[in-house]
Amino acid sequence: MLQLGTEHRKNNNQLLDCKGEETMGKIRVAVIGAGVVGLSTAVCVAESIPDCSVTVIAEKFSPHTTSDIAAGILRPQFSPETPVDRQRRWFEDTFAHIFSLAQMAEAPDVGVQFLSGWEIFKEPPKERIPFWSDTVLGFRIMNDSELKRFPQATFGWMYTSLLCECTHYLPWLENRLKNAGGQLRAGKITDFWELDGKYDIIVNCSGIGARALTGDVKIYPIRGQIHKVHAPWLKHFVRVGDGTSYIYPGLSSVTLGGTRQKDDWRMSVDPSDSKLIFEACCVYEPSLRLSRKLFEGVGLRPARAVLRVEKEKLEREGCQMYLVHNYGHAGAGVSFHWGTAKEAAQLVKECTTEIRLRPIYTKSKL
Repeated sequence: MLQLGTEHRKNNNQLLDCKGEETMGKIRVAVIGAGVVGLSTAVCVAESIPDCSVTVIAEKFSPHTTSDIAAGILRPQFSPETPVDRQRRWFEDTFAHIFSLAQMAEAPDVGVQFLSGWEIFKEPPKERIPFWSDTVLGFRIMNDSELKRFPQATFGWMYTSLLCECTHYLPWLENRLKNAGGQLRAGKITDFWELDGKYDIIVNCSGIGARALTGDVKIYPIRGQIHKVHAPWLKHFVRVGDGTSYIYPGLSSVTLGGTRQKDDWRMSVDPSDSKLIFEACCVYEPSLRLSRKLFEGVGLRPARAVLRVEKEKLEREGCQMYLVHNYGHAGAGVSFHWGTAKEAAQLVKECTTEIRLRPIYTKSKL
């Protein structure tokens, strides 16, 4: 028999799960997903909330995540359904974070670098000055003389941004999480209630997996296929404004893209897409015909009209489960990851406060 102890919290050092088992010390947080969003969220929680223990649970870790396929440029895609101020904050927070890493001596090991280049348009965009123009460096509209470099374009931007290569960055985040006391665990979660009694707060960073895990039919895949080639003479990026073609020189390879195929779940490389990607990129950078192919890959961008960063409470048979969602980044996973991770960590902190303040059930002495 259990009885409610009035304001009996034992200095908030004891927690009780809904099965009546006392646990000492830290609040247990599970983060589902080990892509750039999941790992950055886990790091933010572990480093900003000392009384939490953080475990990342994922079916796949780097180099086998969707994030590993991402080109990694910090350049957000505008979502008309999401408030601009929110998008600006996410991007500014992410840019400041990656900027600080790019200033470090070990920046190449982390996988970050500054990258300058051109974004071009066949027709001028509706927004001639994007909301993120003040965040990147040296943003300006290209003049007619500069546009001669690209006969296919009538309008363009020049700016310096940051490139974050997840094949380096994700392992670095894993180590940073471990240094903060976090853990990594391989496993596939098909129902949040599988974690009942094992963790106090669940953070859902499952990307496209959120469709099955949460039943959220608003999320859908946008298939992206890329090449990586050896072309060390290329130093500047070229991007077509709608994202249909891009060339991003990285630390040891150049990423060529890409495809934006909505509701396409195929994970295998399509040879016809490969040919189209390469030929389209050669139009803007003919010297690519001298490059050597290194790798081809496919990733499914987890798209949603409104990126979901919010908390939720589930209830079943008298038990409560605290959830924080952070998914639906589409092609802005790298561009928004640290900003949304900080926001999700704040929501986790709010949940921990609620957990600490709720009455503790103790076993009756009768």
